[in-house]
Amino acid sequence: MNLALYYPAKGYYMGGSQKFGEQGDFITAPETSDLFGFCLARQCAQILEGDDDLLEFGAGSGILASQILFELGRLNKLPRKYYILELSAELQQRQKDTINKTLPELLDRVVWLSSLPNNFSGTVIANEVLDAMPAKRLIKKDNDFVELGVNCQNNKLMWQLLAPYRNDKMQLPIGVEQGYTTEVNERAMAWISSLDNFIDKGVVLLIDYGMGRDEYFHPQRGAGTLQCYYQHKANDNPFEHIGEQDITTSVNFSDIADQAKNSGFSVEGYATQAMFLISLGIDEYLLAEKDEKKRALLAQQVKLLVLPSAMGESFKVLTLSKNKQVELQGFKEQNLVYKL
Repeated sequence: MNLALYYPAKGYYMGGSQKFGEQGDFITAPETSDLFGFCLARQCAQILEGDDDLLEFGAGSGILASQILFELGRLNKLPRKYYILELSAELQQRQKDTINKTLPELLDRVVWLSSLPNNFSGTVIANEVLDAMPAKRLIKKDNDFVELGVNCQNNKLMWQLLAPYRNDKMQLPIGVEQGYTTEVNERAMAWISSLDNFIDKGVVLLIDYGMGRDEYFHPQRGAGTLQCYYQHKANDNPFEHIGEQDITTSVNFSDIADQAKNSGFSVEGYATQAMFLISLGIDEYLLAEKDEKKRALLAQQVKLLVLPSAMGESFKVLTLSKNKQVELQGFKEQNLVYKL
């Protein structure tokens, strides 16, 4: 998964093909509607103070950064700097082009990083970042979980049973049948720990598709959560279109929350994307639009963001804080931390 996604020049995220939007392989929330970024900006505005900065991990096409900067400017709450940590040179250039096209007057406020900053104070945003971190795939065999690796025979890649999986820090399903397959993401856990190393004071907003541990390890989820996306079609075969298709696994938000607490964070909020956006007044943007045609278009976009059959229920928002007390508006209508 790591090689297929991140191998220099050949990996999916390191090549030059269009990945996001209608011309790519999948559509993210920022591509769906500007209102996603505007609502997120409202939450950031509540958190940002003084000389605070904002840091976005993996900024994709740069659309979310543009949306947030535009709305923060309108709210007179711009951060001192808007940092983007992006490893792909191709995506960095795409992000610069997007921001320069939409907000040229704010381009000098945006700084691209290739490594984590030091002594950070402010807000961290990671939208659909955790799901793209390479995971380990496990299968139940003889009352044990065995890691699934990759073998190559006759120039064909296939699954290969490796050694029994051993990591006391990772919880695994209990009482499931032979052949039950699932994933664990040690890389995501390490990434959460790394946040604590550079954040002095601030709030972390994690937006991704996933679920709590009970649902993640449900006995009926026997095929795991691994999914691939190629030209807007989903499949479960990572050995096709290598370097040309996205490979993801859903986020186990209980694991992330536990790791965050062990790393020194407080878990402030956990909600569906729908309730998070509703709490931040996505309907207010809709009502404020006077043009009937534009309002009808916005209404369709809002449905994609909040309806259970679209992104509303499958995507969640988990928020962490460190050395900062703030009652977050995004969890006014719903806070499911107790379910983690």
